Amino acid sequence: MSEKVTEINKPEDNEMKLKLSKEYDFEGQKIGEIDLSGLDNLTAADMIQANKVLTNNGTVSVLPETTLEYDLIIAAGALKMPIEFFKQLKPKDALALKNRVTSFLFGEE
Repeated sequence: MSEKVTEINKPEDNEMKLKLSKEYDFEGQKIGEIDLSGLDNLTAADMIQANKVLTNNGTVSVLPETTLEYDLIIAAGALKMPIEFFKQLKPKDALALKNRVTSFLFGEE
């Protein structure tokens, strides 16, 4: 019996898909790919909220948009997923996600 792999926010555009190096079990789902198209719906208010979370966690950064924690918070909000999913990612996947979010925010995609 093969297990079904769930794609978060079924992607319509391959450019916004991030293939993970492994499948992750989260809340009964197997997740092997993330659709980042939700980033298009972010607002400045979302960015301000992410900064507040960083500040409340004691993180200080001159350029928070380039930190792993900030980018995971942004991804969690954009994908409507708990931050706990993103915090369980292996370093390779976490950094790949961070780089995609940073590139998106700075208009490099």
